[in-house]
Amino acid sequence: MTSFKKKFSAIVAGIALLASSTASAKEKELTLMLDWFVNPNHGPIVIAQEKGMFAEQGLKVTIQEPADPSVPSKLVAANQVDLAISYQPSFLIDVAAGLPLVWSGTLLATPLNTLTVLDNGKINSLSDLKGKTVGVSVSGTDEAIIGKMLGNENVDYSDIKIVNVGWALSSSLASGRVDAIWGGMRNFESHQLDLEGYKSKSFFPEEHGIPPYDELMFVANAKNYDKDAIQRFNKALELATQYIVNHPEAAWKEFIAYNPDTLNNELNHRAWIDTLTRFALRPSAVNKQRYDDYSQFMYDLKIIKTIPDSNQYLINF
Repeated sequence: MTSFKKKFSAIVAGIALLASSTASAKEKELTLMLDWFVNPNHGPIVIAQEKGMFAEQGLKVTIQEPADPSVPSKLVAANQVDLAISYQPSFLIDVAAGLPLVWSGTLLATPLNTLTVLDNGKINSLSDLKGKTVGVSVSGTDEAIIGKMLGNENVDYSDIKIVNVGWALSSSLASGRVDAIWGGMRNFESHQLDLEGYKSKSFFPEEHGIPPYDELMFVANAKNYDKDAIQRFNKALELATQYIVNHPEAAWKEFIAYNPDTLNNELNHRAWIDTLTRFALRPSAVNKQRYDDYSQFMYDLKIIKTIPDSNQYLINF
């Protein structure tokens, strides 16, 4: 009997080992490049990684942070990484320019960008920006968006001065170098200013003539994306997002455990709370008309020269 038990145990162990090896062999490896260093905007990605949700979907996801935030989509187009985070406006510019990219999922389903001023009684509406200076982090297409917002308040774009302040948006506004900043995220910059003792006021683009859009979305290579792997990736994100919504404080603790030295601070905790309602509850769902409308808007503003066909760049799950 003892001999039989030993043989039986050996057989069971062998089967378990074989099953484990088979599962490991089928595990799909994906490289994901973020848009910037890890922050609360990436909550579902980190939670899916930390809680093994990617692994449960048969995925081994390697998360990378870019040295240059302008390159993630280009690396996907060049087959250097499998997936990358982009911004809907930037993505449409890339596709219109001919980069072989497709939308593969949504991370943050609402705009985060704002036109922000100090709340000191000097600028109470966009019309008060006439003759003022606006700081931007990257000069280029954003000026057309600013001009559109101001135009709705009867302020001509030529009535303001644009200054490139790099990434020093909050400090430029706080110091008085500029009267307003464009490019600050509504879940970060207002909190950063508040922690430094400055109250701020934000003007939201979607409330001033700019169509709503997805702030953060995922892109894959149009020529060789793995639809099945992307579906599993999005499923893990969906489960992670549900967990975050159901257990925001527990999820916060698991999120900061990813890198406590850089993530565990008051600014990130405030941003975490603000971002909870903006995560896409259904990462695989997409509103085609929304993308078409924003493409038309960008075309009308001459930001893009052609309107890309959404049937070609939206994956149909």
